[in-house]
Amino acid sequence: KEVHVPIWKEIQVPAWKTIQVPEWIKKEVPGWKVEKVPAWKKIQKPIWKEKQVPAWKEIEVPAWKKIWVPVTIKKWVPDEHGWDRSASGKWVKKMIWKPEWKKIWKTQKKEIWVTKKELVWKEEWVKIWKEEKKEIWVTEKKLIWKEKHIKIWKTEKKQEWVTKKEQIWKEVWKQVQVPAVKHIQVPAWKKVSKPVWHEACVPEEEHPGGPYP
Repeated sequence: KEVHVPIWKEIQVPAWKTIQVPEWIKKEVPGWKVEKVPAWKKIQKPIWKEKQVPAWKEIEVPAWKKIWVPVTIKKWVPDEHGWDRSASGKWVKKMIWKPEWKKIWKTQKKEIWVTKKELVWKEEWVKIWKEEKKEIWVTEKKLIWKEKHIKIWKTEKKQEWVTKKEQIWKEVWKQVQVPAVKHIQVPAWKKVSKPVWHEACVPEEEHPGGPYP
């Protein structure tokens, strides 16, 4: 018998699901950048400076010196009577000291000006590079989690009506064959002993009286 019965059938239906997905966003954040900038620095630099200073120098200058030199001269010696022109007078040699002026060199100090090097410190401005921090804007990546709706398929049960065959019992009259016992002869195999003729050689026996006729 066919009847209509309800059943549950699984079907796929669309649905929306909210999930968290990572996303990188760019963001401008302040940062510091170190850069070199020119600057002036005052330093003390040693230099050699020439300077005129007075000094004394020994020089040789000419001078005249009075000296006495021995000189031999002839001198007339009169006689004992004092006569100058007498024959008894004579010439004699006599050594005398005669003054003379001699040129000599003597050492004398003279004031002069000489060049002298003196170490002095001089101020000087030099260009240097120094580090300074400068505020800049840099792009930074930041990981955030963002909600996203995705379409999914989920299983749902849906009630349907289907035709079903149902077995029922009803009374009917039916002719049937009833089994009975009947004796019949069936062949079978049985093992039996059956005599057969077999040829064999048998030796003859000798007797004192001779062989058998």
